[in-house]
Amino acid sequence: MGYNKIKIEFLSKSQNEGFARVAVAAFASQLDPTIEEITDVKTAVSEAVTNAIIHGYESEEEMITIEAIINGTELTVIVCDAGKGIDNLELALQPLYTSRPDLERSGMGFTVMETFMDSLEVKSDKGRGTSIIMKKIFNPLS
Repeated sequence: MGYNKIKIEFLSKSQNEGFARVAVAAFASQLDPTIEEITDVKTAVSEAVTNAIIHGYESEEEMITIEAIINGTELTVIVCDAGKGIDNLELALQPLYTSRPDLERSGMGFTVMETFMDSLEVKSDKGRGTSIIMKKIFNPLS
């Protein structure tokens, strides 16, 4: 399959979450994914973008960047915001933890991303933003 890459930027508006899902899914379609695989990617991207909007920017309108990279049969998706960052990353990665109980958040965002992707890495700097790096390996048809 080789190597390919896209980078998109959009305002942190909740309406753009659907665009992000579809854009990454369209890019990943060149890997000839199953319906289930593409649904997994869409779900993980939705969670990452929603986290950036709600937690990173606390609903302020700023830019979110997504990079998607195909290398062979591996898709890497990087979702970045330049928001407030995560106070306690270890705590934030725990299932059911939410920093916004006032918004009735489930605290399952990172757990969902981990479940639907093959790997998840989160990097965050207080006051400087967060990057979520997710990878999924697609099985080649042979």
